[in-house]
Amino acid sequence: MVKKMTVFCRLALPFLLLLFSGCTNQGGTTAPSGSQTRSLVEVDPLPRLIDNFPGENHFANVIQLTDGAENAEAYWSFNGQRLIFQTNRPPHSCDQIYIMDVDGGNLKQISSGDGRTTCAYFLTPDDSTVLWASTHLNSSDCPPVPDRSQGYVWPVYDSYDIFSKQLPDGELVQLTNNPGYDAEATVSPDGSRIVFTSMRDGDLDIYTMAADGSDVKRLTSTPGYDGGPFFSPDGTMICYRGRHPQGDELTEFRRLLSEGVVRPSKMDLFVMNSDGGDVVRITDNGAANFAPFFTPDGKSLLFSSNMGTDGGREFDIFKVNIDGTGMEQVTTSPGFDGFPMFSPDGNRLVFCSNRNNSQQGETNIFVADWLGEE
Repeated sequence: MVKKMTVFCRLALPFLLLLFSGCTNQGGTTAPSGSQTRSLVEVDPLPRLIDNFPGENHFANVIQLTDGAENAEAYWSFNGQRLIFQTNRPPHSCDQIYIMDVDGGNLKQISSGDGRTTCAYFLTPDDSTVLWASTHLNSSDCPPVPDRSQGYVWPVYDSYDIFSKQLPDGELVQLTNNPGYDAEATVSPDGSRIVFTSMRDGDLDIYTMAADGSDVKRLTSTPGYDGGPFFSPDGTMICYRGRHPQGDELTEFRRLLSEGVVRPSKMDLFVMNSDGGDVVRITDNGAANFAPFFTPDGKSLLFSSNMGTDGGREFDIFKVNIDGTGMEQVTTSPGFDGFPMFSPDGNRLVFCSNRNNSQQGETNIFVADWLGEE
């Protein structure tokens, strides 16, 4: 039974979702009209130290690591020395997986370039093996962008499966092989379990499996969409975002899902035990809340939300306790800030943002020192 927690406000937000994931950048990103752009004249080379926005008191030494295209979902290696992420930088027309050092150096593509990839993560504590989801077994081409004549939707490609790869040049090992969507995989702190989202039982639910793809266990079963899961630092809890429509909204959700798409709208944050028990609802604010990640002490979440914005077109990073109290805004830049992840030592944060763009439509990767409590 879900226990509903107190939240600081309730808002009704109409919005056009421009970048939405819980580990999926499905349909491409477009910077909101308010996003900051800069001149290409006399631009500092990468990595580039940039200024904080007013009120960003948790950040120091914000450094831009990428410049151009859409770069998203950057996640730390276990040793804190590298980042893995997805990007559609040329010559690619849809996302492929890259790794780089935390200063932006030694950039290397590690996916084949076939199909579309998403949701990459370091799999083993020695950082020798990584994982991601890919559509390449279905086709080497990028899958089609969905028809958005009925409004903003993003696809749940049934051709996504999860694969692992030993670095630098190992063969792909298929970890899932079921009809329907398998993606949004992240890894427990000890590397023993993978948590992911799957449609194998007809709905979008959260599952865990062993690092080799065996011992699959279903954790959620509420009708709707549960996804974007991450383990707590001690591995005892999982945070995620979900949408659980009812009545006519559930009928519409199922109709769209039968067509292979989901309409991302109101999403809330949840925490549960790593076995699926004791589910706690953290937010209930009518907004699109997603990409939660535990703080180093496991007592709070960072996440991205469009709460309180005009038309829901801007996303910032917020912090909230796992009992729903203590809501705090962390970023204040115009446009999009999201996908926060703490370094293994808890001292730095990686996130993705439209800030300091050279042109609209870009999303780049940034790291910053985390100052903790004010």
